[in-house]
Amino acid sequence: MKQAIFMLSLLMGIRTLANAQNDGSHQLPGNEKTAINKVLDDYLTTFNAKDLKGWEGTYQFPHYRLASGKMSVLEKAGLRDSASVFGPLQKAGWDYSKWDHRNIVQASETKVHVDTKFTRYRKDGSKVASYESLYVLTKENGKWGVKLRSSFAE
Repeated sequence: MKQAIFMLSLLMGIRTLANAQNDGSHQLPGNEKTAINKVLDDYLTTFNAKDLKGWEGTYQFPHYRLASGKMSVLEKAGLRDSASVFGPLQKAGWDYSKWDHRNIVQASETKVHVDTKFTRYRKDGSKVASYESLYVLTKENGKWGVKLRSSFAE
């Protein structure tokens, strides 16, 4: 029930931002776009390196993930182990991922919505699957990080 209420609130907030003329839709300074893209670059670099500590270093906490119809919440770093995070992906053939696109679609000084698509690849370079996603990054205590991921990935 809490997850349904959270999701409804999130969707209503996104819709409100999409309909607003000024709130959440203004352009970001170039240095903020650079910082946001660096977080996303670091996010995927550490993920591909199977560096769980580094990967979680790109998050804001609590960190939310909506996938396969379920909302998961990670309250703080260090609560998971690498085998449980990366093992199932590797078993499915995954070796690395690449961004296909990352487009900031809405922004404020402390939050951005990024329309993304990423592809998972096998070691031989063949494609496992591609997924469209929405990443929400927030700036907390002067630092950008990934607060929420909503994707069609499993």
